[in-house]
Amino acid sequence: MILLFDVGNTEVKIAISDNKNIYEKYRLSTDKTISSDAYYLLIKPFVETHKFDKVAISSVVPSVTKALKEVSIKYFGIQPLIVSPGIKTGVNVKTDYPKEVGADLICAVAGAAKYDKPVLIVDLGTATKYIYTEKSTIKGVIITPGVMISMRALVSNTALLPDFDLEVPKNVLGTNTIACMQSGVTYGVASQVDGLIKRVNQEVNKDLMVIMTGGLSEVIMPLCESTVLKDENLVLRGLLEILLKN
Repeated sequence: MILLFDVGNTEVKIAISDNKNIYEKYRLSTDKTISSDAYYLLIKPFVETHKFDKVAISSVVPSVTKALKEVSIKYFGIQPLIVSPGIKTGVNVKTDYPKEVGADLICAVAGAAKYDKPVLIVDLGTATKYIYTEKSTIKGVIITPGVMISMRALVSNTALLPDFDLEVPKNVLGTNTIACMQSGVTYGVASQVDGLIKRVNQEVNKDLMVIMTGGLSEVIMPLCESTVLKDENLVLRGLLEILLKN
């Protein structure tokens, strides 16, 4: 059995695989301050009934990478594979500074390799990332503030706007403060997605497949006018593929 960790700035996604399929998934809030022992206690209820022979970690949070590496060695007796420069990924990075490309982007592109055509990945995480890939090659990326970052910025930088829950209002035009703010961060992001898909299509001039992933795809995808395929396991599947290559 294989244990997979996809560490983002907001969530740690945990998955269990049988070397081929991902069949159990769990989520924890990312905590940069707790120890490896504390992380093990958090994940123990999900993993204690399984016997693992491989562990893989994709992470954009160095302190959590270190903690989960210690968990893997101390509690599972396994030296984990960590997605980082120098390992085989099957992904080519055609950017100005390849070493700056995050593990999450590498895994997303590895996961999209099964789609035999140019792909624009829309990853709705802490930051919203648009990754243009063709033949397992990263050819360009757009990064914008994520939905939750936008919500926090809106509330924390305005004296009179209240906290609000992320819900899709009935109408685009709100008639009360909460609905107005909810519209901005849901329909607004969906419009951004549609607009950037259109601009990328115009720039690359190719028949793109658009794949949406990330925790907020369920909220935003139904609001988009573009044709989008949802793939919630994209990054985890890519991490699994990278592990199997090594």
